[in-house]
Amino acid sequence: MTADAVGEAQFAAAMADLEKAKQRLVELRRRMPAEPVEDYELTGPDGSVKLSAMFGDRSDLILIHNMGAGCPYCTMWADGFNGVLQHLESRAAFVVVSPDAPEVQQRLVSKRDWRFRMYSAQGTAFIEDMGFGSEEEHYDSHAMPGVSVFHKNPDGAIVRVARDFFGPGDLYCGVWHLFDLLQDGPGDWAPQFQY
Repeated sequence: MTADAVGEAQFAAAMADLEKAKQRLVELRRRMPAEPVEDYELTGPDGSVKLSAMFGDRSDLILIHNMGAGCPYCTMWADGFNGVLQHLESRAAFVVVSPDAPEVQQRLVSKRDWRFRMYSAQGTAFIEDMGFGSEEEHYDSHAMPGVSVFHKNPDGAIVRVARDFFGPGDLYCGVWHLFDLLQDGPGDWAPQFQY
């Protein structure tokens, strides 16, 4: 067997292992017990909004935990979600929550042409209670980026069925995976607000 064939065989085996591991992770996540969640009240551009109202007529809600306007990484993730919003909303309700005040959020929404709904958790325990608070400050924020997925039962009770954290190279931003295909990978690249 040639060195090229060995490399291709190893690559194919590694890809198969990765796919198996991803499927196992999905199966394990689905077996995790649902976590009851109170009906938090956050703030949108038109005033206070309960978590239960964010579902609209859906029983599932994907809620992105965004660190706020100071984070270029969170801005890049949000830009990506904006591009696939219609696909996401064809299956579940979708919102972004940050610790920024609503007026700060709306300036960013306007500047970046985001189409998703955005809510402020400022002045609430929501971020910390969901496990996305940080004692360290990053990009003017004590919040960490990630996602919580909620389900609203027929009786109106809300449960969190999944959560995950965001970071460079995660499964939620295709930019990293495309850069991994480059000869030198992402190198020391970091997202910017403008290029």
